[in-house]
Amino acid sequence: MFRTSTGSAKRTSLAAAGCAAALALGLSLAAAAPAAATDANGRYTAKEIRTFLNGFYGEHGPSAKDRKHKVSDVLKQRAAENPEVDVLLCAQNQPQSIDIGKVTTAQSARVGWASVTTHWGENGEDTAVFTAYVDLDGKQPLKLLDVDCSAGS
Repeated sequence: MFRTSTGSAKRTSLAAAGCAAALALGLSLAAAAPAAATDANGRYTAKEIRTFLNGFYGEHGPSAKDRKHKVSDVLKQRAAENPEVDVLLCAQNQPQSIDIGKVTTAQSARVGWASVTTHWGENGEDTAVFTAYVDLDGKQPLKLLDVDCSAGS
């Protein structure tokens, strides 16, 4: 015969509630932590930069939310001063698709960059290339620092 005392049942319930709270807190803390990994010096890696740029540019260009939260103030200012062109895409309209090239990091300069190829035309056969620069400081959220539209020229 199995027997439980009322005190034992209460302790079990409290322990289960405590575990659930700890699990929920752990998940909340994990969600708040930066998703990107850094190297031993606290800098983002080439892999993290690639993941960021792929997410940022997507298939057709950055979202309004990303333009607001994942772009340096200097680049936002340049965009505001040049409303006739999308400075983040080095273009005047939306591309058919976007590819991110090889990522290079200059750890001592704390910057990483990659070529970004935009595809245009009916079948995306026309292309344009520019360079996107990202800050490597792992203490800050990943952010697009600058864009060099002359890179593909």
